[in-house]
Amino acid sequence: MIDRALFVRLKAKEGKEDEVEEFLRSALDNVMEEEGTIDWYAVKFGPRDFAIFDTFGSEKDRLAHLAGKVGQALIAHAPNLLSNVPQIEHAELLASKEAVAEAF
Repeated sequence: MIDRALFVRLKAKEGKEDEVEEFLRSALDNVMEEEGTIDWYAVKFGPRDFAIFDTFGSEKDRLAHLAGKVGQALIAHAPNLLSNVPQIEHAELLASKEAVAEAF
């Protein structure tokens, strides 16, 4: 059951917007290796405003993701790329709609 999530707000430093976008795009390869991360989205709200939203089936999986490659890289690159500390919010999923692959 998918019942846990993370919402991480990121604000790029002025002039670092493209680097933050590339960092997020490249993070997908590492996230794909995480069995416990069910869904992972990197989104852009505006020129400097980004976020990550991901879902998990257990607290163990959520904590493993935070300690994983993307979390470590985000903390390592934050001083250079971000104007503030990433705002990490733990959330409970109350309801969701899953996409269903179209049958051929």
